[in-house]
Amino acid sequence: MQFYLDFEKPIVELEQKIRELREFSTENVDFSSDIKKLEKKASKLRDDIFSNLNRWQRTQLARHMIRPYTLDYIQHIFTDWFEVHGDRNFRDDPALICGFARLDGDPCVVIGHQKGRDTKEKVYRNFGMPNPEGYRKALRVMQMAEQFGLPVFTFVDTPGAFPGIGAEERGQAEAIARNLREMAALSVPVIVTITGEGGSGGALAIAVGNKVQMMEYSVYSVISPEGCAAILWNDGTKGPVAAEALKLTASDINKLGNVIDNVIPEPTGGAHNNPAEAAALVKKALKAHLDELKQLSGEELVEQRYQKFRAMTQMTEAE
Repeated sequence: MQFYLDFEKPIVELEQKIRELREFSTENVDFSSDIKKLEKKASKLRDDIFSNLNRWQRTQLARHMIRPYTLDYIQHIFTDWFEVHGDRNFRDDPALICGFARLDGDPCVVIGHQKGRDTKEKVYRNFGMPNPEGYRKALRVMQMAEQFGLPVFTFVDTPGAFPGIGAEERGQAEAIARNLREMAALSVPVIVTITGEGGSGGALAIAVGNKVQMMEYSVYSVISPEGCAAILWNDGTKGPVAAEALKLTASDINKLGNVIDNVIPEPTGGAHNNPAEAAALVKKALKAHLDELKQLSGEELVEQRYQKFRAMTQMTEAE
């Protein structure tokens, strides 16, 4: 699927010229020197563009249509994937993927938001916005993980929980609140990775972990830039202005000191340019965190998680 953002257009145009020269190259006509020059120029241009992205551009990148989603990471990182469906109360929620897998042979639980790429899949996945039954399904699987002593890996990528009337009638707020409480008390390692959008309570409902990490071009905030702009200025088109004020990028969040543990670098141009390499970097970080958390007992895991989230709030008194 071909899709690119406005600021990626100069790179795409250069890459198109390179492809054309390769197609026209024959034994009698050699464009190799021109191709090398253009490749060098494209590489420098990509480095320049992606090293100077503003917060709104990073938000767009986090939402990139061909950015890897949970199922993509599962394919590259885990084996023996077995998906679990339904919350045993209402129905299944395709916006939230839950199941069992193995990480280098060791059993584990994987939970994550799943967006869609084409129109049909977007509607089926509800644009990655879970209903209450999605969070209840996730909680059911996490409780199974605790029962069998399995580590939990969650992948966060949602604009937020679905705000529809049906979701509210079925207890959206209660489902999120229950997940926050129950995740805080899990006696198994919980490792959270923000892969795209980390939007509000819809993200936090599966993000209470011993370790929380963000992809380089992901975002994490209490509200989307458009939602913030609609509230502050009654104008959702001022999203770029709100993004700057929210300071929602991985580097911004990392500077806070207590919210996340690390930032995972992405391939040049973003994870969508090389999903396999991006997944390899995520896997390396997951294994490092898991090796560290395996040294803790169940009680120590709960206490470490509790202290981690307590430390996120800092208070100062005015003189």
